[in-house]
Amino acid sequence: MQKQVATPALGLLGSFIPVAAESHFPIQNLPYGTFRRRTGELPRIGVAIGDYVLDLAALAENGCFSHPQAAVREALSQSTLNAFMALGPLAWAMVRVELQNLLSAQNSILRDHAALRDAVLIPQSQVTLCMPVDIGDYTDFYASKEHASNVGTLWRGKDNALMPNWTHMPIGYHGRASSVVISGTPVRRPSGQILSNGASVPQFGPSGILDFELEMGFFIGPGNALGRPVSVRDAASHIFGLVLVNDWSARDIQKWEYQPLGPFLGKSFATSLSPWIVPLAALAPFRVPSPAQDPAPLPYLQSVGDWALNIELAVALKTAAMNAPAQISRSNMRYLYWNMLQQLAHHSSNGCNLRPGDLLASGTISGPTPDSFGSLLELTWNGANPLKLPSGEERKFLEDGDTVVMNAYAQGEGYRVGFGEVRGTVAPALKP
Repeated sequence: MQKQVATPALGLLGSFIPVAAESHFPIQNLPYGTFRRRTGELPRIGVAIGDYVLDLAALAENGCFSHPQAAVREALSQSTLNAFMALGPLAWAMVRVELQNLLSAQNSILRDHAALRDAVLIPQSQVTLCMPVDIGDYTDFYASKEHASNVGTLWRGKDNALMPNWTHMPIGYHGRASSVVISGTPVRRPSGQILSNGASVPQFGPSGILDFELEMGFFIGPGNALGRPVSVRDAASHIFGLVLVNDWSARDIQKWEYQPLGPFLGKSFATSLSPWIVPLAALAPFRVPSPAQDPAPLPYLQSVGDWALNIELAVALKTAAMNAPAQISRSNMRYLYWNMLQQLAHHSSNGCNLRPGDLLASGTISGPTPDSFGSLLELTWNGANPLKLPSGEERKFLEDGDTVVMNAYAQGEGYRVGFGEVRGTVAPALKP
């Protein structure tokens, strides 16, 4: 059993750094990321606090980070978070307590020393955020019952919307880690084989039905040995933190190729992540009951306690003709039928070894109403009901130059624990 580390009561925390009530990065959050101050330098690990990044390596260099374990200090001096993730919940909790103490309004170490603050606190506007993790493997689930039912209805009819196995286990597929990109990276429209309506043979060309998928993802901390599953009881101790995910989808390429083996080129061209990883501990106050599961899962998938998360999700769309993005969907992570613990336990149940920095994503998160659907496929009902935008334009699916902006946060009493945004703009397909 992991040793428990006492943390200050969340409602009593306050930082000497001014943080607006609507900020995603109060002292209750402290998400991890990596950043560069100057082009060409190696990324450094930091945490977000208000409009600033706290440089953890600079903290150590200035004698402010007094963690007793050399392994922790070494891990936080790296250019990715993998080594820190591997250390596990006790190390994460101890660092979190130390950082919250340093940033608290009652602690004078940083509060009263301007030169020291300037050395370790950098405005986010002055840094470039980087991919925080060396992602070894990426798995995408299909964990929203509303989304699976909508897609199944569109492609197979209402009577065959859910496949027989869907309510018995978390369905997933192995994605492509090499094409996971950080927010702000342009997304090139993919090309592939497409079977047009009424055609008997496919053609090769750019996808005409490009879509977004609103998802949440989580990063693995300590892994498991090959052949040794992680039990659903222990799964939480293997989860470092969460990110916001846009798992772009070329629906026409996917529809032609996905049978019999599932998604391939229609999904592997790009997956966008928010740059900040919110610790699982920061989300503890927002745990809520999961949707009822019927039939009851098999014993190895029966998680105990509330493991759904009340995280508000929103999608906005900006065309090249618009001055600002317009919201087109609002959903919530609490709608997921299969929770993170169940996803992780099932993933490892055959003995598959997960490793620090592996990314597992939820699949599209759709709610019960049309305005809470997490993809254009559902929002426009496969193009039958185009979205009408404030500019007077319509969209069935994404066009070149369109920008998708996703946001996520959990609302506390007087503070938010947020993820920032994940943003991507569609670039034209390359000519063959």
